[in-house]
Amino acid sequence: MDIPGKVSLYCALVDAKGTAAKLIAVKPEGYYHLEVAIKGGVHTMFVPINQAALYFAEPEPDMGDGSDFEVER
Repeated sequence: MDIPGKVSLYCALVDAKGTAAKLIAVKPEGYYHLEVAIKGGVHTMFVPINQAALYFAEPEPDMGDGSDFEVER
């Protein structure tokens, strides 16, 4: 997974249910820094980590048996 990266956002605080966004950073203060397209413009959002769920739009690569492959996190 690469940052910045395309994600789907689920967050009741902003009524997001699978909203497409770009994850810019994970802030040490406990927020996701996102860019979200709303009404024709791109807006910056800071969403609390403990109130949101994200998943990356691109799946992790399938490495077969995975014996020599490790995903850096």
